[in-house]
Amino acid sequence: MTIKLTIDRLGHLGDGIATGPVFVPGTLPGETVAGDVDGDTMPAPKIVTPSPDRVAPPCPHARTCGGCQLQHAADPFVESWKVDVVRTALAAHGLDAPMRPVATSPERSRRRATFSARRTKSGALAGFHRKRSDVIVPVPECRVVHPDIAAALPLVESLARLGGSRKAELSVQITRSNAGLDVAVTGGKPADAALRSELAALARARNLARIAWGADETLERRPPAVRLGPAEVIPPPGAFLQATLEGEAALQAAVAEAVGDARRIVDLFSGCGTFTLPLAARAEVHAVEASRDMLAALDRGWRHGPGLRRVTTEARDLFRDPLSSVDLARTDAVVIDPPRAGAEAQVAQIVEAAAPRVAHVSCNPVTFARDCAAFVRSGYRLDWVQVVDQFRWSSHIEIAAALSRG
Repeated sequence: MTIKLTIDRLGHLGDGIATGPVFVPGTLPGETVAGDVDGDTMPAPKIVTPSPDRVAPPCPHARTCGGCQLQHAADPFVESWKVDVVRTALAAHGLDAPMRPVATSPERSRRRATFSARRTKSGALAGFHRKRSDVIVPVPECRVVHPDIAAALPLVESLARLGGSRKAELSVQITRSNAGLDVAVTGGKPADAALRSELAALARARNLARIAWGADETLERRPPAVRLGPAEVIPPPGAFLQATLEGEAALQAAVAEAVGDARRIVDLFSGCGTFTLPLAARAEVHAVEASRDMLAALDRGWRHGPGLRRVTTEARDLFRDPLSSVDLARTDAVVIDPPRAGAEAQVAQIVEAAAPRVAHVSCNPVTFARDCAAFVRSGYRLDWVQVVDQFRWSSHIEIAAALSRG
């Protein structure tokens, strides 16, 4: 039965929510919608009364592709909503802080994307998943990724034809490096001599910098270096990097401001050195990360980077074995950029060490607020919060914040 609903608010995944709750994708607060309700969802709403914040989606794939959730919303609305998500998460812990203007990455700026691919009877299919589905949707005119990456969809299809399966899905991560595209493939069949030869030919034909097949097969034609501060770093295949150069620069600037003139800095969950290496231009930095491969890449970048101060590295699982307050006792500032789960145990050690300044980077408003509350309860001041939107038109939110001892 068709019913009418009014959208009250957006949920944290970008869906409209009406009284019930009923989740209504592709809608905005204040809109009246009509449609059939299946359980707690109205999967195919008709917009009866549109919001003044509604716009025509700029991408032709917006209705089917699951990569973006908010292309139907005007940019000012999206920025305001993302700030409100962070503000609401903080308020749940009794916290408030000055919110800085959102740093939004431009269209077609994603330098890293992961495509899904599957071999078919007639060839192969590559793209992103359809909304709420494991069906793959081709996205040849994607408005989010850099044009070099969008143009690589035929490459992804070729990889599926060469080493994919009609039963299993191939995952192909493509990163735009200074030397060309860096490709990392997982989910394919084991590499034999024939497949290695075909991959080498494909890498030459497509002028790839590097292609990695699974964990054991890597063909590097040119070092796929990326610049982090004054240094050039060659990340291991499939390594994490910030999604856009603009987003990375905004986060680096926020971290640099948060640590101020600190001379001894600890960078926790350092990865390949996104923050370590720029900070090393003016301070000594101790980088801690679970991945030895990423730390090795960071260390090589530091050793060849011009004018950098001392950088030390430590391979450590900070969830199971957080850096202790004793280890942090002589630190002027701490940078912490944990995964979505946050870093509750590690925050407790930073608090016990009473590190004077903390630059807190997060991709999850809920755990960010929880960890900030632990700092504030222990005498820290939440000086400011910066939302960085490098996943344009999605519900994903990046946050940087400065905390200091009052």
